[in-house]
Amino acid sequence: MDPNARTDDVRLLKKDKRMLGTALVVCGFALILSLLIILKLIGSERTIVEPPDNNRTFWVTSSSASQEYLEQMAGYVAWLVLDVSPSSIDWKKETLLKYVEPDMHGEFKTAMELEAQRLRKNNAATSFEIKQFNTDEAQQLVLVTGRLRRLVNGVDVSEPRMATFRAQFRLKGGRVHLRVFKEVANVQSQPALGAVVSGAAAR
Repeated sequence: MDPNARTDDVRLLKKDKRMLGTALVVCGFALILSLLIILKLIGSERTIVEPPDNNRTFWVTSSSASQEYLEQMAGYVAWLVLDVSPSSIDWKKETLLKYVEPDMHGEFKTAMELEAQRLRKNNAATSFEIKQFNTDEAQQLVLVTGRLRRLVNGVDVSEPRMATFRAQFRLKGGRVHLRVFKEVANVQSQPALGAVVSGAAAR
C-alpha cells in the first residue's frame, strides 16, 4: 500500500471527523434553542379584547386611537356598566375588568360588586340609550350622553333622564385600557350607580 495515499486518506478522515463534530455541535445548540423557545411559549397567552361590533373604520397606534375607535369603546363600556340587571351584572363585570388599567382594577371591581348587591337586593336594573358622543382624541376621552332609566321589578322608579358619562382611556403597546368612567358633575341628579367608578384623573 502506498504510504502517501494512506496518509492522505487518514488526513481526509480526520477532516471529515472535525466537520461532523462541528455539525453535531451546531445541531445541539439549535436543539437547545428550540427547546427554550417551546418552553417559553408553553402556557403563554395573549388576550385581545375589543368591541364585538366594529362597524366603523379606525386606527390605533401604540399610544393613541382614533375618534371612531374611542367612541366604539366608550359605547361598549357604557353598555357594560349601565345596562345591567341581577342576571347580567356578574359577567359584564368580568368582561369590563379585562379592559381596566391594572392600577384601577380594584376600584372598578369593588364598584361593580356593590352595584350587583344593590340590584339583587331590590330586583333592580338600569338601562342606558346612547344619544351622543363628544370625543377628545388628544386626551383619549369620550363624553357619552344618553337616556338613563332605573327600574325596580320592571317598573321605572323615576322619570328617565339625560345623563353624561366620561370615559377616558390609555393605550399601551396598542392595547386599550379604561382608566376612568364616571358621570360628569353637571347632571340633573345623582349618578346612576351608587358607586359609579370615578377613578383618579388620567395621568
